[in-house]
Amino acid sequence: MFSFLGRRVNFEMNLCCFQRNFSAALPSLVPVSLPSKMETHLWYVLPDEVKSETLLNQYLEILSPYEKESIYRKHGHQLKKSALLARALVRATIARYQTNFQINPRSLKFRKNIYGKPEVDWQNDDDWCPPPLHFNISHTSSLVACGVTVDVPIGIDVEEKQRRIKNNILAFAKRYFSHEELQLLASIADPEIQHQEFIKLWTLKVGQEAYVKALGRGFSAAPFKTFTIWTRVETKVDFQHFEALDSEASEIVVESSDDPENLTNNWKFALLDLAGSHYAAICVEKDNSIGGETNAPMSLAVWKTIPFVEDERVSGTGAVVAIGGSVKQF
Repeated sequence: MFSFLGRRVNFEMNLCCFQRNFSAALPSLVPVSLPSKMETHLWYVLPDEVKSETLLNQYLEILSPYEKESIYRKHGHQLKKSALLARALVRATIARYQTNFQINPRSLKFRKNIYGKPEVDWQNDDDWCPPPLHFNISHTSSLVACGVTVDVPIGIDVEEKQRRIKNNILAFAKRYFSHEELQLLASIADPEIQHQEFIKLWTLKVGQEAYVKALGRGFSAAPFKTFTIWTRVETKVDFQHFEALDSEASEIVVESSDDPENLTNNWKFALLDLAGSHYAAICVEKDNSIGGETNAPMSLAVWKTIPFVEDERVSGTGAVVAIGGSVKQF
């Protein structure tokens, strides 16, 4: 399956075939209403469930030449496949929200903002005002996810719960974690519990892409070490293991070592157990331009999908379990 990505001749021959058959091959996307200003949408696909080489070829055809080349340069079947699914998921997800204009996912163009984060490069049209969509993508070889909001930035990360670390966990954590976070990890005697706490913290760290890039620092070890992830229960700030938290009563906050008094009051964070096999972190900026309680739980809708084939809404089921932060699934 998918062997054509290893050989450029077959790669190009498959593309020629698709250009003739694309319009008839892929069905229309089921349209979805835009998230409200209080909502976050999350879409994910499990690569192991996408077994059809024909479908993978169809996904390839909707990508730009640059995206195709980027996938072609990757080494290994799994890396190529997850990268392809990531790009196809982004295009399909954004296109399905255009309920009034039926945008072809192949026609979407992208650019990077000043912090290096991809965003849609909407084509100028005097007769149409593009939706203020924000999105972020994250993927492993076994799960690909795309988060979507309206008007406010979003950052996500997904990590395998059983991801193995080649080096000693504490030695690795010293490069990215704050002193307080290192103390927490060092206090855990059980190696497996320590490993799970490390993966959770790492997922939250990387998931704060929107927050880190908003600082204007980009991604490196330095920004990661300058903030500490805490959990706030009721009115007290207390650093705890996520297993011990009541997700309805807890709030994930970030404290900057540069300014300890400045907690990230303008951001919402959530940590999820996703599909029983991954942790997913979501970081969303609060929208202070609308009325209502900005400290309300994050309203979250989640879909498991195979783009153009099937969509299953899984929020509120055992496939999506909030284990950190205050989350309301719908």
